[in-house]
Amino acid sequence: MELPNKWYNILPDLPKPLAPPRDPEGAEEEFSRIELLLKVLPQKLIWQENTVERWVPIPDEVLEVYKEIGRPTPLMRARRLEKLLDTPARIYFKYEGATPTGSHKINTAVPQAYYAKEEGVEGLTTETGAGQWGTALALAGAMYDMPVKVFMVRSSYHQKPYRRVIMRLYGADVTPSPSEETEFGKKVLRENPDHPGSLGIAMSEAIEYALKRNWRYGVGSVMNFVLLHQSIIGLEAMKQMEEIGEDPDVLVACIGGGSNFGGLVFPFLGQELQKTKDPKKKRRRYVGVTPSEVPKFSKGKYEYDFADAAGLLPQLKMHTLGHEFTPPPIYAGGLRYHGVAPAISLLYEEGWIEIMEYEQKECFEAGRLFAKAEGIVPAPETNHAIKAVIDLALEAKRKNEEMVILFNFSGHGLLDLGNYQSVLGL
Repeated sequence: MELPNKWYNILPDLPKPLAPPRDPEGAEEEFSRIELLLKVLPQKLIWQENTVERWVPIPDEVLEVYKEIGRPTPLMRARRLEKLLDTPARIYFKYEGATPTGSHKINTAVPQAYYAKEEGVEGLTTETGAGQWGTALALAGAMYDMPVKVFMVRSSYHQKPYRRVIMRLYGADVTPSPSEETEFGKKVLRENPDHPGSLGIAMSEAIEYALKRNWRYGVGSVMNFVLLHQSIIGLEAMKQMEEIGEDPDVLVACIGGGSNFGGLVFPFLGQELQKTKDPKKKRRRYVGVTPSEVPKFSKGKYEYDFADAAGLLPQLKMHTLGHEFTPPPIYAGGLRYHGVAPAISLLYEEGWIEIMEYEQKECFEAGRLFAKAEGIVPAPETNHAIKAVIDLALEAKRKNEEMVILFNFSGHGLLDLGNYQSVLGL
């Protein structure tokens, strides 16, 4: 299959314009968060964040790297899972675990590092939860000969030791967050020396670190340009399904900040939005899956909130549990973020997206079932999507209805075997 040469941008097709980022009240008396954001991101990404062009060309250099890392990734059918469930549903998955870093995160890490290198930036910083994003940016930095500093959420740093090993193999400097390396990290540790950390805290540390060195900050999710880059997943999947004569009735992906879900779903959903803004007329179901331990849709609020814990970044209008929320240390570190991408939040409010929530143990059980059937071990985050897929397939069985399900297999779990051992008692 020929690789798509443009990313898809959903912004011009949304049922309503996104509420713009804003500085909090009184920001003029402190500092402008929006001006700060302009300092820590490459200018090309700022343009991509705000453009209303539906199609954004992928630079030739990025396309070449995409090919090197194994794009297009495989579209696979879970026939043995279908048989095990005895369901009339046909289950397909986009296998993003096939990339060198084992997840979808490399799709945006590469262009972010490329644009930073174009501007002559000396280094990159970022945060990471479970480690997939940190791993991806570490490899992208190595590809473009730039040092990378990763602040890894402390609970994940200890839960997932091999994630930090692979980042260091790629040349990144990895520090557990909160840390003594930033003023904000020191403040958090003074208040609670045993703080397990959060993505919001790690983000604040990474931004502070970048500002002191005039480096750039790598963004793993939430922002429009990240979801733009991830659209390569859905664009490939559309072509692949067309080639085999299939059209999904349901699309499923887990939601942390939103890059996984938006990457698969937005190209499909955008097709429908271009025809109607009425969600009652949609042909497909779009299912996002979140942990019940981090219930940002069912118990969060749709309002302006900071993207990071220290309040360094602008406020975004999104579903949020509050930027000071400290999540329980579940193993699906990529799903512990307190907020959700503004575009996904808006689409949920407008009735285009439905949400399913599951607790950790039942998701790991779903992952065990998938591994037994298909031989591929899913990441803890991916297990949430798989749990929803199993429930949907069993729903089709009860109703005796054919159903085509497509889900984003966002990452493999070969570096998470200790987590399986802990949860399932293996």
